[in-house]
Amino acid sequence: MTETAPGTTTWTVGQVAERSGVTVRTLHHYDEIGLLRPSRRSASGYRLYTDADLVRLQHVVVYRRLGFALEEIAVLLDDPGADVAAHLRRQRAAVTSRLDELTELVTAIDRALEAEVSGIRLTREEQRELFGEGFTEEYQQEAQERWGDTEAWRQSQQRTSRYTKADWETIKAEADGINAGFVAALQAREPADGERATALAEEHRQHITRWFYDCPPDLHACLSTMYTDDERFRKTYEDQATGLAQYVRDAVHANAARQG
Repeated sequence: MTETAPGTTTWTVGQVAERSGVTVRTLHHYDEIGLLRPSRRSASGYRLYTDADLVRLQHVVVYRRLGFALEEIAVLLDDPGADVAAHLRRQRAAVTSRLDELTELVTAIDRALEAEVSGIRLTREEQRELFGEGFTEEYQQEAQERWGDTEAWRQSQQRTSRYTKADWETIKAEADGINAGFVAALQAREPADGERATALAEEHRQHITRWFYDCPPDLHACLSTMYTDDERFRKTYEDQATGLAQYVRDAVHANAARQG
């Protein structure tokens, strides 16, 4: 920083480069094409930049970051009707527009990431249509954290990544049919360890094995414990019939014991 006249401060090209993050070579190029010519020279002929030069450089840097070509920037900066405030307003509008585009891009990336992590190739609306409001991103993330290191999770991800909406509609129809069978058995007061209930439990186990992952009877029994212990699973069953969660859990355990 150099005092060239009373109250006038100037900077060398090296000082400007360090201060602005623009390389010395780039500053020389801007000088050569007339985009940013230093207002002063030292007695030895070295470039000296004033405060006004630094303001112009600031605008150049912002416009470059916004994707403007050097020729376009020169036209903008040399517009006699544009002052500093006008440039700042234009830059703000451009940045705001870019932010909107980036926000939309982030949303699109999040949706793609959600589909990749969950293995379900459905839109959020389709997921809610098929599985209800309880099928949330938080639940999917929790499931990955809970079982992500298991072979069952890896099998499920591999299989479901290929499923279409029609496949998921078939899966849901099968699951709904099994649940309806459990409701009917419960309401008919069939014992949870009886033939009808355990047959439904076996059908449920085969449904999991067919569509998601290999589910032997002991794993099925462990899984069914969540139907009573996890509030969300319990609510899913209890919304269909009071006592259904416990009934399904007991039927699964009885079926596992029969096959043990």
